[in-house]
Amino acid sequence: MTVIRAYELFVTFVVIKGKGVALALHAIERIYQRLYEFFGAQRWWPGETVEEIIIGAVLTQNTNWENVERAIDNLKEAHALSLKKIATLSAEKLSALIRPSGYFNVKEKRLRAVAEYFVRRCNGDPSRLKGIPTCRLRKELLGVYGVGRETADSILLYALGRRIFVVDAYTMRMGRRHGLLSEKDDYEDARRVFESSLKKSVRLYNEYHALIVRLGKEYCKPHSHCDGCPLNAPEFYIHG
Repeated sequence: MTVIRAYELFVTFVVIKGKGVALALHAIERIYQRLYEFFGAQRWWPGETVEEIIIGAVLTQNTNWENVERAIDNLKEAHALSLKKIATLSAEKLSALIRPSGYFNVKEKRLRAVAEYFVRRCNGDPSRLKGIPTCRLRKELLGVYGVGRETADSILLYALGRRIFVVDAYTMRMGRRHGLLSEKDDYEDARRVFESSLKKSVRLYNEYHALIVRLGKEYCKPHSHCDGCPLNAPEFYIHG
């Protein structure tokens, strides 16, 4: 985010406050409270181990979670649900195991690249990364083949317990519709808006992102379904 963009966001918040409209910072907190009240705890990310969460974060790209679960079940049955094991599988074997997740030939390369990164970086044991600054790990992950910002941040938050807010298409859609974000805002702008508005908490970031996903799947779709939406009230819209 440029200095100019940061200033624009700050001025936007000040103007909103001056008009007496719902404050952006407080609105973000209220939206979380309302979503939690309406949907309850999401207990996300599903996964029995840190390695399973990392693997799932890669496989979930461009597919639904049901397909990911089928692929993970295949890896479990093959005793291959570990970063070290994945790094040693042949391309044909790994592709076959993760086929249910879709785009399996592409994901085979991406998943292998992630597995090889962790094997090289910490001998396949993510717990060894606790002393590494989050910004450094994020930069390294973004340098791995096939890892974008959403995947990197999902790994950092859900698997490694780092305080970084995950942004996805659901976040951008809800944020823009409710006036939290502008059409000019990109991933990093959105991440900073949420992180600057919330208590620095892994649990909070985790739950909030999961609740936004739930909202996006059930109500805040590309063609919005506002009837019955828990956020269909003036106090959840910055622009009135």
